[in-house]
Amino acid sequence: MPPFRSARPLSAALAVLALGLACNGLAGRPTPTAAPTAEASEAALSLTVYNQGTALVRDRRQFDLSAGANRIAFSDVAASIDPSSVLFMSLTDPEGTSVLEQNYEYDLVGAAALLDRYLDEHIRVVTQDGATYEGSLLSGRGDIILQADDGRVTVVRLDNVQEFSFPELPDGLITRPTLLWQLWAEQAGRHDVEVTYLTSGVTWQSDYVVLLAADDAAIDLDGWITLTNNSGATFEDAQLKLIAGDLQRLTQAAYAVPEMMAQPTAAAADVEQREFFEYHLYEIPRLVTVRENEVKQIEFVSAASIPAEKFFVYDGLQCQSYYWYCSYSGYPQTDPSYGVATNSRVMIMLEFDTEQVGADLPRGRVRVYQADIDGSALLIGEDTIDHTPEGEDVRLYVGDAFDIVGERIQTDFTRPSDHSLQETYEITLRNHKDEAVEVRVVEHLFRWTDWQIVRANADYSEMDSSTIEFRVRVPAEGETTVRYTVLYTWP
Repeated sequence: MPPFRSARPLSAALAVLALGLACNGLAGRPTPTAAPTAEASEAALSLTVYNQGTALVRDRRQFDLSAGANRIAFSDVAASIDPSSVLFMSLTDPEGTSVLEQNYEYDLVGAAALLDRYLDEHIRVVTQDGATYEGSLLSGRGDIILQADDGRVTVVRLDNVQEFSFPELPDGLITRPTLLWQLWAEQAGRHDVEVTYLTSGVTWQSDYVVLLAADDAAIDLDGWITLTNNSGATFEDAQLKLIAGDLQRLTQAAYAVPEMMAQPTAAAADVEQREFFEYHLYEIPRLVTVRENEVKQIEFVSAASIPAEKFFVYDGLQCQSYYWYCSYSGYPQTDPSYGVATNSRVMIMLEFDTEQVGADLPRGRVRVYQADIDGSALLIGEDTIDHTPEGEDVRLYVGDAFDIVGERIQTDFTRPSDHSLQETYEITLRNHKDEAVEVRVVEHLFRWTDWQIVRANADYSEMDSSTIEFRVRVPAEGETTVRYTVLYTWP
């Protein structure tokens, strides 16, 4: 019987297994490293990508195994693989196939690796001017230091080297990242093998293009999956799945991957969407090739004539920039000047209901366009959205209105008692457009939790326990002023 058996197939696609060394109890068996290396004859790939920059790779291949000890070389794995996540399984004989040892070989052929391996060995160096130097390599880090047979030492600057010459490729260097297994097989012949592992360097996000109608009352929306592969591997003809949601992942050591420039590609396809656990899964119903150093875009949602609403918001307290004014600090804020900062910008907002889109919208960037009088679409703003299920509203901050400005002034501040304060604000909105507009004035009651509006010259609604909103009509080429007084009390 082998020392231990490989795991049975797991029902969850996310299951991973850290394979350790298990070489005890091998007395009387052939040494696995003496067996020939098996190579895959066929491949079938599945790639599942998560929002956090992690991908789950499931790679099925066929190997010819001998009864007894075997040495398996599994090449073309991602350079950013997490070796501790690898799960090896023989689908042909899971009970009779046992992994004895796993190694991840990533010392790829390169000038630096060759120089490290050839310390104290004889090499030849040719510089940019054609000069040739030979000798034993004393150092290959930084400058090249050679010692000739007569004892002379020559230092050659690395940036001046045109070529290196080495007698042969040293043992241990490989051309592609490779997983090596020593395993025991009780059944000889061709085995279907499945290898599952996690890798970093593969990310995806959603990118949305919104075209706003001329009357600002409807939008056309197109959503694109943008997949970026910097993992150090190409995934050829893979079944591609994308998970939208925030998974809990433990902090782990990073695995180096060279920086690569991404080249965009695009491919149109219907995308199947379904719920998976507490996340949403998007599956491409065809095989997709995701090349190393590539950005691939796939359309996954398209909807036309979605009802939308454009409106204006004035938040004079600048909560988007100075958020500490908009939350309680644990005690009453009695400084008269605290939170009286103001700004003049009136924000342009665009809102629509995802129920009208008929799809869930994963987190991503939204670009909003509108057609000019000549029909050409011009960019009018950008924003980001979080994961938004179908049936929820999406609110986009498009930009700041040019012709509408606001002003917020504290006109009065008193302390009626040691346990109360009262202040008055005046908010003025000026409209330089040739048509009337409505502006939603948002006020944050930030000084304490117990408050009361004692006077106001306009109707308001309570948005939450510390926010009120006035909806103010501002005439064309005119202005409107809102005044209110708030009383705070505490024990």
